[in-house]
Amino acid sequence: MFLSSLDSVRLVNGTSLCSGRLERKSDQSNRSWSSVCEDDFDQQDAEVVCRDLGCGAPSVLQGALYGDGDSSASSTCSSGKAVGLTCSEPNAVRLVGGSSRCAGDLEMKTQGEWRKVHDVTQWNLKKTDILCGKLDCGSAVSTRKKKIGIKEYMWIFGSACLQPNSAVRECLSSAYRVLSFMEINCSESVRLVNGTSLCSGRLEVKSDQSDQSNQSWSSVCDKDFDQQDAEVVCRELGCGAPSFLQGALYGDGKTPMWTKEFRCGGNESALLGCGSSAGSTCSPGNAVGLTCSEPDEIRLVDGSHRCIGRLEMKHEGEWRPVDENQWDLESASLVCGQLACGAVLSIETKEMSQLNAWHVQLSCEHDSMLRECSFIQPGSSYANLEVTCSDFLVQPNISLATHTDGVSNAMQKGFEVLIGSEYTISCSILPQQPGGSFQLIWKTSAALESFTLAAVNHSAHFQFTAADPTHQGEYRCVYHLHVFSHNLSSESQPLRLTFSVPRLITRTLHGV
Repeated sequence: MFLSSLDSVRLVNGTSLCSGRLERKSDQSNRSWSSVCEDDFDQQDAEVVCRDLGCGAPSVLQGALYGDGDSSASSTCSSGKAVGLTCSEPNAVRLVGGSSRCAGDLEMKTQGEWRKVHDVTQWNLKKTDILCGKLDCGSAVSTRKKKIGIKEYMWIFGSACLQPNSAVRECLSSAYRVLSFMEINCSESVRLVNGTSLCSGRLEVKSDQSDQSNQSWSSVCDKDFDQQDAEVVCRELGCGAPSFLQGALYGDGKTPMWTKEFRCGGNESALLGCGSSAGSTCSPGNAVGLTCSEPDEIRLVDGSHRCIGRLEMKHEGEWRPVDENQWDLESASLVCGQLACGAVLSIETKEMSQLNAWHVQLSCEHDSMLRECSFIQPGSSYANLEVTCSDFLVQPNISLATHTDGVSNAMQKGFEVLIGSEYTISCSILPQQPGGSFQLIWKTSAALESFTLAAVNHSAHFQFTAADPTHQGEYRCVYHLHVFSHNLSSESQPLRLTFSVPRLITRTLHGV
C-alpha cells in the first residue's frame, strides 16, 4: 500500500502540475526525494496521489513515461520502471450567471474554494478562446471586465501564462480584495478549428444529445452545408459575413462526421436552431472549411478618405474614439491591414474636449486581428488617435478642354479632337495633402510618353497647341505625393482621344 500526503509526493518533468515522474520524500530525511517503482504502485495508489495533488482522476500510468530520474528508487527496480503518472486536470473552471454553461462570470477553483477571477495581465479574446476549449465549449465570442461597488476576495489570474496545454490553476495566485472580475461568452455548439483566426477554420458542431457527458464534436460535410448555413455560423461566432466556403480547406480532422443536412434560412441566431434532414454520405476531403470576414468593428472617420482619420472601435454595440495610450506604429499597422488600406504611414495624437472613449490594452503579434489581441474597457479621454494609411489617396480626375467645345468630363468611350486645334488635358484631385505632382502618361500605338507638372491648387493643366494624328491614344493622370517618408501615387481612369480632319463647310448664297 502506497501512503501519500501533499508535502511528501510530487510529479516532476511533466507538462503540467498534474503530470510527471512520481517522486516521494524519503522517510529518513526531509531533504531527499526518491522515484517510485511501478511494481510498488497501482491504480488505487494513483487515485490517492492525484487527489492529494489537487488534480483530477488518473488518466495515464506507465513506467518511465517521464524518465527514470537521478534519485535512487524506493525499492529494487529495473531501469525504465519509475512511475510516470498523468492525472486529469481538475474541474477548476466554470461560468456562472449566464444564459448557458458557456457564458457568464468566470470562476475558478483552487485550494478547494470557488471564487471569481480578476486578471492582472493583458486579457484578450485569444486567451478567452483557450478557456472556452477547456470548458468544452465552442469558440470565444466576447469578453469584458465587470465592476462592482464593494471589494470582494477574488483569485488573481495571470492570463499571460495560459496556454492550450497548460493547467489553469498554474496561472492563479492568492486571493485579494478587488473591484472587478471577468465575464466571458463562448459559443455553445459550434466552433472553427485549425484556422488562421477565430473567424476561420474547419467547422465542428457539438451533438445535441440530452446527456452532456456523452456529447461530442463532429465535422460537417460540405454537401450538407450552404451559404445560408454559413451566414448563421459566422453570426453566431460574432464574426462578419462568410467570405470563403470550401471542403477540407482546413483539413478533415479526426472527429466523426455530422449525420444531418442543415437547412437554414440565413436569419437564425444559432446553427442548431435551423431545420435539418438526413445527411449525405461524405467522402474524405469534404469537411466544411469556413472563413468569415472580420466583424465591422474598426473605422477611421472625419478624414478625406476611409483610410485616414480618427480611429474608432465598436464594442458592446457602441462606437467610440480610441484613447491614444499604448498605440504605436506597429499596432496601428494592424488597423490599416484590417481595413485593406495598405501600410501605416503615421499616427498622431489630437487633443480634444473630454469624451467617452475606449481604453484598449494591446497584446498583438504582427499578423493578429485586433479583435483577438485587444482588451477594451470603457472610460474617457482628452486625446484621440489619428491614423494615416498608405492607400488614403483618392483617385484623381482627368478631363479634356478644347477651344471650341469647352470642358468635358472624361468618359471610357473617349473623345474626338479636330486636327490642328488646341486642347488641354487637366488632372485634379480632391484636397487631402498640400503639394505633390501630376504625371500625364500618354500611350500611342508606337510609343509611351509622359510629362510632369507640379500640382497647383490640387490640379495641373497640360496644353497642346496643335493636335495632330500622332497624339492619338490613351491618356492617364498619376498623382504623386511624398509624405511621411513614403512615395505614394494614385492613377486616374483612362481617357482615349481620337483625331479627325475638320469638315469643309460650304454655303450657297441666294441670288448668286
